[in-house]
Amino acid sequence: MSIERNKQLVREFYAAIERGDFDALHDMVHPDFVFYNQVDTPHPGVAGLVESEKKNFDAFESFRFPIETLVAEGDKVAAYMLFEGKGYRTDAMGVPPNGQDVRISLMMLLTIKDGKVLEKRAHFDVGDIRRQLTA
Repeated sequence: MSIERNKQLVREFYAAIERGDFDALHDMVHPDFVFYNQVDTPHPGVAGLVESEKKNFDAFESFRFPIETLVAEGDKVAAYMLFEGKGYRTDAMGVPPNGQDVRISLMMLLTIKDGKVLEKRAHFDVGDIRRQLTA
């Protein structure tokens, strides 16, 4: 699979997440897919991804998840992204709902195999999120 096709797959993957179209992910992820939301915290399969991500997205009245930059080499695609959540409304981060907005940067590293996302590793500053929610 070409590097450009890998990058397009990652764009489609995140577009589906931003739309809340979690069913579309079944066609984009490898049967052996694993999501690591931190270094050693695995969430296997689409169900693990959705369970982990959905509670974060549901914590806000609305959100945007734009990709700022994609860099790819071989079977890896790195995505530098922003998360802009408006109106914090649940206790997803151990902070009571308070209507706060959050804007954070994320670095994702995805591995592609057989034209599907095999692995997703997320890197972000949890402390920054909590600081913004309690400001």
